[in-house]
Formats: sequence, structure tokens, C-alpha cells
Amino acid sequence: MTTEPVVLGPETAVAAALAHIRRQDITPALASMVFVCRPPLETPTGRFLGVVHFQRLLREAPAEPIGGLLDAEIEWVAPDAGLGTLTRLLAQYNLLALPVLDTERRLLGAVSVDDVLDHLLPSDWREAEEEHTDAAMEAAQAEQDRLHAEREAQREAAGG
Repeated sequence: MTTEPVVLGPETAVAAALAHIRRQDITPALASMVFVCRPPLETPTGRFLGVVHFQRLLREAPAEPIGGLLDAEIEWVAPDAGLGTLTRLLAQYNLLALPVLDTERRLLGAVSVDDVLDHLLPSDWREAEEEHTDAAMEAAQAEQDRLHAEREAQREAAGG
């Protein structure tokens, strides 16, 4: 999780939002959306209002306030969300990042697809040979398949 996603207030103009996500230090996954919150705008923020997706910003007038363009229904996660929950939500909704909120709906940060991949891949994947990484990932997938088959067999044996 990063505690430094692009966080802006609802009054921010589309042009300013685009300038923020254009910064070189923002990863492509985090540049895919702007997190809109009430002040303070540093994490933990004021109340989280929603996100504005990059593609939506491209289709709107430069002076338009982003508060009127919100996706307020975006799925979000708690700080203790498990890896399975994160991967399912990112895949199910085709997202590159998810907001991480506390119980008071304050933005604590964002978890990106990059964060999830870093947890799924072997810890030395950057230094390892491609074949080593592939073998480790195939072994992990085989174990997941085995566990899934076990659960299915237990459900069937239990009658449903």
C-alpha cells in the first residue's frame, strides 16, 4: 500500500487533476485515478468521496470541478484486507488501484496491482532468472489448484 496516491479536493479542476497524474514520480497504476477527499488531503485524509478515473478526466472540460465526476461506488478495502480479497476486487472490476479506508471513511492510502504482484511473486523475482520465477509461480498455482479442488470435494461430500 502506498500512503501517497493522488489526493485532491472536489473543487479541483480537471486540468489540475490531469497535471497531478502526469507527474513522473506517479506510477501508471496510481495515475489511473484521482482520489477525491475532504481536507486534509494528506493521508489519513478527511472523508473519502470517491475517485475520478483517468479516462473520465480526458473526456471532460478542463475547468470542470472533479467533484461532479466522482465514481462514489468504487469498491474499497480496509487496511487488513487479505491478498485474496485484493486480487479478486482488482480483477473483478478491472482496476489498477483500490482505496484503503478506515472505519470513518478516511483515505489511508491505495493498494495497486503493483503492490499485489510484489506479494504474489517470489521475493527475489527482480534478481532471479526468468525460469526460476516461472517455476516458483507454477508451483504456487499448482498448490492453489490443489486447495481449490480439496474445498470443492469437501463441499460435494457435505451435500452441496
